[in-house]
Amino acid sequence: MIKNKLAEYRTLPINEKGLEEQRADLALELTRIVESVEAEQRAFTDEEIARVDEIKKEKEKIERTLILIEEQRDFNNIPAKKSASEEGLELEERAFANYIRGVVETRTATNLAVGDNGAVIPKTIAQKIIKKVYDISPIYQLATRYNVKGDLTIPYYDESSSAITTAYATEFTDLESSSGKFLNIELKGYLAGALTKVSKSLLNNSNFDLISFVITAMAESIARFIEKELLKGSPSKITGLSTVKQKVTAASATAVTADELIDVQEMVPDVYQAGAIWIMNKSTRSAIRKLKDNDGNYLLNKDVSAKWGYTLLGKDVYTSENMDAIATEKTSIYYGDMSGLAVKLSEDINIEVLREKYATQHAIGVVGWVELDSKIENEQKIAALVMGA
Repeated sequence: MIKNKLAEYRTLPINEKGLEEQRADLALELTRIVESVEAEQRAFTDEEIARVDEIKKEKEKIERTLILIEEQRDFNNIPAKKSASEEGLELEERAFANYIRGVVETRTATNLAVGDNGAVIPKTIAQKIIKKVYDISPIYQLATRYNVKGDLTIPYYDESSSAITTAYATEFTDLESSSGKFLNIELKGYLAGALTKVSKSLLNNSNFDLISFVITAMAESIARFIEKELLKGSPSKITGLSTVKQKVTAASATAVTADELIDVQEMVPDVYQAGAIWIMNKSTRSAIRKLKDNDGNYLLNKDVSAKWGYTLLGKDVYTSENMDAIATEKTSIYYGDMSGLAVKLSEDINIEVLREKYATQHAIGVVGWVELDSKIENEQKIAALVMGA
């Protein structure tokens, strides 16, 4: 009887996913507490210190529990049971890899459904590419993203020419009406494609991780394109940050001064400063590294706690090869909270496998199509430095 009970206990399902989600929630809560303290430039309150201690203890308990579960499973030689979604994902990935390789399995359930227009590529592959793009490009990551199909209209309230005003009034005298305007930006869909070619020699190598290669290669190509369009835009297509209205024009065409950097930073209201970053070319960063304040201190400093290793006037510095270097009338620097940039990307990436097109190159082509648009959603959040004539 005891032996049967023990066997029954060992086969009970354990909600490891729930524990991992709890751990992730605790980590997010801790991050928010720290970010709040940093943004407000203050010390931790007693309540926050107590909660941080509680979070650490709860996190340690969860991690210890997960370790014990894994040890118990290894001890009893019980394999980790995969969920239905995990098993489905593995089948889809294998089917996608086999489709590229031209392999047809005897189990039809593991093959892609092929119609008149080619195979239906699993959405899980497309979602992984989008996730990879998100990881690679911080501009896309920080922007406000809308994953919708079709045109998108975003209304906003504009007080640039007139605004609601409050003034002294006299009894029995009518108030004068004043207000801003409700305007909108419209995000359309512009088609773009990314192509990667896979060597057939690699395809024949069973140890080659084909899925990771395709996802990484496709994501890097899409990320480079998206970042370029978000930063520089293209005429009559995606405009991105190119239409920024808050600008400082440098006195020189070949040099940047400390005062000009301060002027750019001050263009963004204090309420939007917490999430602000600098964006520039690496050569521009090199030039700014030589600038000093009146006390002889360098303005741009290495900072191990910064996202990209450098801070300028207290804000993180991101460099991109898609930004123009310091040159006549070029926009060399952006500063601000990049959530002021709106990006619309259709939820689906269409992926096609081109078997015959590159046959003479002993390669297979994998092409991905995306549809996107981007415009500035909040003008106050972003400013730019334009070099002089």
